[in-house]
Amino acid sequence: MAANKRSGQEKVAEFMNALEHPMKDVIEEVRALILGVDDQITEQIKWNAPSFCFNNDDRITFNLQGKGFIRLVLHTRAKVQQRIDIKSQLEDTSRLLEWATADRAIIKLTSMNDVESQRAELVETVAKWLEATATK
Repeated sequence: MAANKRSGQEKVAEFMNALEHPMKDVIEEVRALILGVDDQITEQIKWNAPSFCFNNDDRITFNLQGKGFIRLVLHTRAKVQQRIDIKSQLEDTSRLLEWATADRAIIKLTSMNDVESQRAELVETVAKWLEATATK
């Protein structure tokens, strides 16, 4: 039975193949961008969307529910023993982050132009987030 169990990457590939979303090209580009930040990033499906794990803990998850935009939810691992104040530790020079709480932020993207014009900032922000949450 275990031999038939699909990996997270296989589940995400299947999800993406079936996805009908007006911003699918943006989602695919952002997915590739995030996976390219660090070779230890893995992926799975969480909240009915691709989610990215670092050190086996979810750190960044797509929210595909909006109209005319997508969100990346940056968060700490799912089972947090105590709340962590990432906001005070992470210098957001990009100004991409909208802080929902001290340990959860959102990046909103409305088009491929957003991704292209902010590519370096997106990569830097993802890397900083992973670093800030890696040992927490």
